[in-house]
Amino acid sequence: MAKGSNLNRVVLKIGSSTLTHSQGLANIRAMEQLVKVISDIKNSGKEIIIVSSGAVAIGMGKMGMQKRPADIPSKQAIAAVGQCELMYLYDKMFSVYHHTVAQILLTADINENEELLGNVQNTFRSLLEMKVIPIVNENDSVYIAELTIGDNDNLSALVAQMVEADALIILSDIDGLYTANPANNAAAQLIEEVGLIDASIHALAGGVSSNRGTGGMVTKIQAAQYAQNHDISTYIISGKKPERLYDLFEGKSVGTYFKKRSEIHA
Repeated sequence: MAKGSNLNRVVLKIGSSTLTHSQGLANIRAMEQLVKVISDIKNSGKEIIIVSSGAVAIGMGKMGMQKRPADIPSKQAIAAVGQCELMYLYDKMFSVYHHTVAQILLTADINENEELLGNVQNTFRSLLEMKVIPIVNENDSVYIAELTIGDNDNLSALVAQMVEADALIILSDIDGLYTANPANNAAAQLIEEVGLIDASIHALAGGVSSNRGTGGMVTKIQAAQYAQNHDISTYIISGKKPERLYDLFEGKSVGTYFKKRSEIHA
């Protein structure tokens, strides 16, 4: 297993279930704990780029909605409301630890335009040089993939490629990839390490795990495969236990580790 202590630049994907309570309102304690850990890790000299979901969930909470809107325009409107609140919370919480954040809204087709891609990469480069923490989300007002299939997982892998990250870390609502669904199978076992991501690995992924998110394990495996194909390792760990990030960066075995391509063919 590649040692987390060797990771200097990582993309950290944070899902809605990590950031919100079941009814959609922001989980302040969870966010504060996560921000504290991220700030401490950044203080140690690591570069962290965050890809954050949660705009729709927090927008629902702010508007007093119990269920996700059924139509896409309403989802886009709620995402616009929630994005403001989400960035306000991040900005307020990170400022406690003297860190500055920046919002970057992308569409998943950004890599299809070489000029635009170059502009975004230059922005990331400048922000990291300024010691700013970029916080990325899909531009839900103009692009609907994340609203329908949970594409922030795949967007995080794209961002990892863009910034030439050492690893992609995906925070999930479970500890990693299991041999079966641990919610209804007591015999399910955590898979600590995955080599080549093939059909057998995809078959282990289940469906959507909460009303607040739209991805589930399916899109996380897709993201890990994209990262693997671009020689980037991936970790899937529990977002409910942010202190596990300390263990990861210290080189301990945490969650499920997906090898990068060069490790498989070494």
